[in-house]
Amino acid sequence: MKKFYISLLGSALLSIIVLGWLIDAFSQQAHAPLDEFSLQSQIIVGLSEQLTAIKPQARPEKVTQLARDFNLALNYKLNQSLALPSELLDKMQTQGGLILEDEQGFYMLYTNDALSPYHLTMRLDKPYESTQRNDIILTLLFYTGLCVFMGFIITPLAKRLTVLNDAAKQFASGNVKARIKPSRFTYIKDVELTFNRMASQIEKLVAENKLMASSLSHDIRTPIACLRFGVDAALDTHDESKIKHYLTRMETDLDHMESMLKSYLAFATLEQNANKLTYSSANIKHYLSDIMSQLEPKIAARSLKISLECDDHIIYADLHWLARAIANLINNACDFAHHHIKVTASVQEHVLVISIADDGPGIAQENNHKVFSPFFRERSHRNRSDNSYGLGLAIVAKVADWHHGTVAVSKSEQLGGACFTLSIAQHEG
Repeated sequence: MKKFYISLLGSALLSIIVLGWLIDAFSQQAHAPLDEFSLQSQIIVGLSEQLTAIKPQARPEKVTQLARDFNLALNYKLNQSLALPSELLDKMQTQGGLILEDEQGFYMLYTNDALSPYHLTMRLDKPYESTQRNDIILTLLFYTGLCVFMGFIITPLAKRLTVLNDAAKQFASGNVKARIKPSRFTYIKDVELTFNRMASQIEKLVAENKLMASSLSHDIRTPIACLRFGVDAALDTHDESKIKHYLTRMETDLDHMESMLKSYLAFATLEQNANKLTYSSANIKHYLSDIMSQLEPKIAARSLKISLECDDHIIYADLHWLARAIANLINNACDFAHHHIKVTASVQEHVLVISIADDGPGIAQENNHKVFSPFFRERSHRNRSDNSYGLGLAIVAKVADWHHGTVAVSKSEQLGGACFTLSIAQHEG
């Protein structure tokens, strides 16, 4: 919008200056009295030549006769009768004389050395209709030109607003893929980009909600069926030991359902934290060492070896959510590693890059992008635990997105298993 304000103000100033200059030039040309009354100036000069040929005493009577014969408003007066500065009095002796204007018209004054100290005065009527018509035309031209200039500036804005309105209507009608095609010739680029980001975010949330509803309805069927079977079996038997066994199984199923619902609800409300990030700085080596020490019980229980390679760089991020993302990646590696997990970190061109590799079976290449989708669980060879709902890596992807970064998976060249790489932008704290 800043570009639009500057363009609008600049075009307004430019149009006023250009149009004012053109109209002023035209007006001066149209109202130049010396050019308009060139014929009258020749007449008054000719009449003065006739007066110089006769005696001074007879000149007033001759002027009266000439005015009557030629139907001219002609007078013969002393120069002293004029209340004019000496500069204007001197102009009466120039070619064409001196022309003065009042509300009724013009006065043409002329004299020469032979007529001095007298001068001839000729009254010239003002062309009222022509002047008024020219003023109206010039005014209309000015406002028309101003409208053309403003239209030239505002038309692109109107077109882009129409595009924005059409995209908003499509989005409101249910087409969540509606976007605005970027254009270099726009004043509202920020608004268009913001709309596209908003639309993408809403599309992502709608897709996640649909996926969550579908996954929840699918995953909850098994524990509900087990509960139904346990209730029916407990009602059909009179053996207290069997009833107790069925109730124990039902309690386990309920715990599983409770865990599932908690995970799903936690993920559903995860997006609310996107605008609540609290950035702070930390030493990356100490930071990763603390996270690994918190996961030491699980690592030791699985008899795994974990190594860390990084320098003492200072990083800047939301340390809570970044730690949760890194912990999810290490937990994921613990589930599938055979013997070794390797964590590396470095800062490259203001980007923090953290890689977590394992020597497990890895991930099928066709699933490299799917593993970050909510509720996706690879079933081919990465045997997930019963408490996994395919949300750990989805949370990592969200944390990366919040930090304007990315997360990707590939095959580890050193260990042969999966290698997850988390990259987030670094800014000054």
